Amino acid sequence: MSSESTLMTNRNDDFTAYHYTPRATDYVLSSVHSEGADLDEVEQSIKGKGYRRVLDLGCGGGHVSYRIAPYVDQVVACDITASMLNAVASQAIERKLPNIMVKQASAEKLPFDSAFFDAIVCRFSAHHWGNMEAGLREARRVLHLEGIALFIDSVAPSYPLYNTYLQAIELLRDVSHVRNYTLPEWIAALSRAGFSVQKLTPRRLRMVFQDWVNRTHCLPEHQLAIRSLQLTAAEDVQRYFALEKEGSFLLDTLTISATAA
Repeated sequence: MSSESTLMTNRNDDFTAYHYTPRATDYVLSSVHSEGADLDEVEQSIKGKGYRRVLDLGCGGGHVSYRIAPYVDQVVACDITASMLNAVASQAIERKLPNIMVKQASAEKLPFDSAFFDAIVCRFSAHHWGNMEAGLREARRVLHLEGIALFIDSVAPSYPLYNTYLQAIELLRDVSHVRNYTLPEWIAALSRAGFSVQKLTPRRLRMVFQDWVNRTHCLPEHQLAIRSLQLTAAEDVQRYFALEKEGSFLLDTLTISATAA
């Protein structure tokens, strides 16, 4: 990574950490993050495999860690935001999951030895990374050669009109948003990072508008701007996202199962 890229990534990490500091409780309590078919898939991918150490990369509210902790020796919940990690550590104690440890670090610079983890799970985190490719390279570096990586994220449509619309409302809703990537962008980036994609599971997730904006402490004027974009969007945009009258909509998500190439 060039010195300029490193500087920009560090600035983005600082901004993201600052922006998410007051949100920890919102993400611990979020039903969107604490349940779902994708989380069930994560559990089934880890359960019974005999993994010792698993990395929950960009752990947020820690829901991956809580779900998989009973099936592994140790889960390392890693995030850039200290308040998120404090909330996860408290929840681990409350849920009697002593094998969860927390570590503050950015995805682009992980403080772990190479091939340290048997599995990596990264759920709804990569769209916040300042340098997605660097984060994927680090994930590949710390993953054991015979390990598995699961990347779950919201994805952008390849069609430019839909893509632009999604990026616009995501940025208005969350000023730390960097980018939702398309499926082809994900596959290409994973390949360059040294991963081999084994399985793709697309899903659509209903976002309840008020919960969606409240979770990020979205400014009232930004909420109005989002509603304006929704109400004036082209008919095919409204159909694609299944926009509802009060602003709820469907978001594309993707679960990618990958191994070392």
